[in-house]
Amino acid sequence: MTTFTPRVTLIGFGEVGSILAQALNAQGACVTAYDQHITPAMLATAERCGCTLTEQLPAALADAELIFSVVTAANTLAVATQCAPLLRAGQYFFDLNSAAPHTKRAAAAAIEQASDARYVEVAVMAPVPPKRLQTPLLLGGPAAAEGGARLQPLGFNARIHSDRIGEASAIKMCRSVMIKGLEALTVECLHAARRYGVEQPVLDSLHASFPSLGWDERLPHYLISRVAEHGRRRAEEMGEVVKTLQDVGVEPHQSRATVLSQLGLVDAMKAQNIRYSQLEPFVWQQALEAIYGKL
Repeated sequence: MTTFTPRVTLIGFGEVGSILAQALNAQGACVTAYDQHITPAMLATAERCGCTLTEQLPAALADAELIFSVVTAANTLAVATQCAPLLRAGQYFFDLNSAAPHTKRAAAAAIEQASDARYVEVAVMAPVPPKRLQTPLLLGGPAAAEGGARLQPLGFNARIHSDRIGEASAIKMCRSVMIKGLEALTVECLHAARRYGVEQPVLDSLHASFPSLGWDERLPHYLISRVAEHGRRRAEEMGEVVKTLQDVGVEPHQSRATVLSQLGLVDAMKAQNIRYSQLEPFVWQQALEAIYGKL
């Protein structure tokens, strides 16, 4: 527990925002969350998390010392631009969104040109659940060291990577080519194998080739569940990956395909009126049959 009461504002109150709200409240922080579209369910979640939820951005930012932007990838720059004229000296704006380096540099410029607040690039290097504040973070930018010093007392697992904005996000984006691509490939591979009735030999072969990965245990369930639960958001993040590769002259053939694969599964779920909660506990064979039907 911290010995002071930092004032924290979260921009965005989705899954990550609510997890951070609860964890930071437990650390003794005074937490406010802003979201454009507040629902009764969000208000109930905010009450459980011990934070104040508001649709008024100026009020949310006014007294905050630490500001965390946790919105969708496509809204990264828009949120920074919207916040910029409302910020003041002494505030730290932590941009946790999964966005391309160029997007992060544009967000930093918007804040630095309109205010004396300090922008800190943050690359979130693993899913926030289940590690919560212990999720590894890479910090970047001229204010990374100062920002990191303010995160440490709150229990964040943050490491300074660079004083240049864009490098931490480049690591995150390049990693996503592999991680989200593997998820998409797993859906495609095992969906086809299931249709042919050869999923077990395929999994046995994958396990024989890569025995340490867990193809014979939970890995297929985990990878496909990530797409089923977060495919739309992950497709949006992969759109930022496409930009990341294009900005350095790399043709994003596989990353474009990953966008389509991630969206394909969640669109099929939507067509069948299937929510992720209806697929829990998640078993990939049962999930794909529920979504696509039996052969």
